[in-house]
Amino acid sequence: MLVLNCSTKLLVLEKMLKAHFPESLKVYGAVMNMNRGNPFQKEVVLDSWPDFKAVITRRKKEAETDHLDHYTNAYAVFYKDVRVYQWLLEECDAINWDQIFQIQGLQSELCDVSRAVASSKQLNVKLTSFKAVYLPPISVQPDTSHLLSSRPPRLTYLSVADADLLNRTWSRGGNEQCLRYIAKLISCFPSVCIRDDKGNPVSWSLTDQFATMCHGYTLPEHRRKGYSRLVALTLAKKLQSRGFPAQGNVLDDNVASLNLLKSICTDILPCRFHRLILTPATLSSKAFH
Repeated sequence: MLVLNCSTKLLVLEKMLKAHFPESLKVYGAVMNMNRGNPFQKEVVLDSWPDFKAVITRRKKEAETDHLDHYTNAYAVFYKDVRVYQWLLEECDAINWDQIFQIQGLQSELCDVSRAVASSKQLNVKLTSFKAVYLPPISVQPDTSHLLSSRPPRLTYLSVADADLLNRTWSRGGNEQCLRYIAKLISCFPSVCIRDDKGNPVSWSLTDQFATMCHGYTLPEHRRKGYSRLVALTLAKKLQSRGFPAQGNVLDDNVASLNLLKSICTDILPCRFHRLILTPATLSSKAFH
């Protein structure tokens, strides 16, 4: 097992991962952020270099961490040979098995292999799978003429002061770890927000540590005004202008989001996005899933 610390090699890895879209998107996004300041204190683990067969991004061992914080304790995985990924899990010090954490990836074998190894180490596993989506390049500014509102919306970005609202409205939120995580995302990565005439957020989306568009949400009383569409297109264009792919995930039964994505000509990728949350038995009574 190797830890890839060289900045030149990390730039090379970024280019190599791009050749393996879409399966490499999560690792690619994490590596892009590493190469642009590394605000989440990530590092890359792989089996060999340059001819790697599996690559994992993880938090640096020396980074301050909360063992209950599966939002921040997050790994992204891409492999060319699933047996090498399994070897990294079983035989190497690639994963911290003593904390609650998540594994993300866009390859189907990831689920069975991760679950099998986790079970052998007596961790509980919660799997959620999503449609993976990709927005083609947006060349023009999003059209606001369709907005159903008596006054033009104020399009801006999120503030750390908005983190509490986002924590309360996110289906994955409602706890201290998520609140800290959202505040960190807002301070580090691109976001888009529509505010009302009092300055309060009414519709928003932000970007996570894997350069994924996430937590797209509009307050119930402000829905059906075209805000979600404007926010999604504006954030996608912002990411693309910085060289990032505009990617996201959506649950199969989220009809409203799927209709929105269809209306903005989003591509549904052939691979699915898988997120596994792994919890040691000793921490199961304290877990927030």
